Amino acid sequence: MRVLRVMSEGGGVRLTDIAAAADLNKATALRLLDVMVREGFVARDAQSKQFTLGPELTVLGAAALRRFDPRPLVRPSMMRLTGLFQDTVVLSMRSGVESLCIDLEEGSYPIRANYLTVGSRRPLGVGAGSLALLAWMPEDEREAALEILSGQLKRYPRITPGLLRERVAQARERGYAVLLDVVVERMGGIGAAILDSEGRPVAALSIAALNERILTREPALAQALLHEATVCQVRWAEATRADRRPVPPLKETRQ
Repeated sequence: MRVLRVMSEGGGVRLTDIAAAADLNKATALRLLDVMVREGFVARDAQSKQFTLGPELTVLGAAALRRFDPRPLVRPSMMRLTGLFQDTVVLSMRSGVESLCIDLEEGSYPIRANYLTVGSRRPLGVGAGSLALLAWMPEDEREAALEILSGQLKRYPRITPGLLRERVAQARERGYAVLLDVVVERMGGIGAAILDSEGRPVAALSIAALNERILTREPALAQALLHEATVCQVRWAEATRADRRPVPPLKETRQ
């Protein structure tokens, strides 16, 4: 599972990089990859020797999305936000103590935040949408996540558990999250959580842009994000209610 998570951003990955990111030695990583290649979950390019996700994962993904796919519910909101502000809009969901980018709507502004792709994984709190997911977790779960994250933030030297606690408090006070200049220099984001009926974060909408484009338009960005997050919450609640509606029992027929 760790190997597949490492490969989730798509594109070819070298054995050395997979082993390092999954915290495995190369022999173990290769053995696992060979099994997955045989079963069709991973493919290996004969010339480059790089590994990519295989067709069997497409089948599994399609089966999972048949159960419930949030992207069609949120995409109209993403399109409206991109049309209003011309910057990239990101849809994120939580996966353990990581946030996972599951959809992107690229803006038309010439300088774009292109450091995220569909499938990108980051520790919770790294990015505005990721921070919104962290901020609206129940407090005990958030503290447990921060304890785990303290050992996973080495790639982001400007981000510490202390900084995240400070930004979480600010987000809870404002109703939305802002994170500038700590993940990528001169870039940042503003994000809002999409909550379920119990107030737990199920996803987050965020806008990624140059710092100055966020700072000079923060009130308008925040208002539009919070509005669209509310729209998504309503649509989410309707969809999940329909998904959970009991199937009526079949009537008996006499022969």
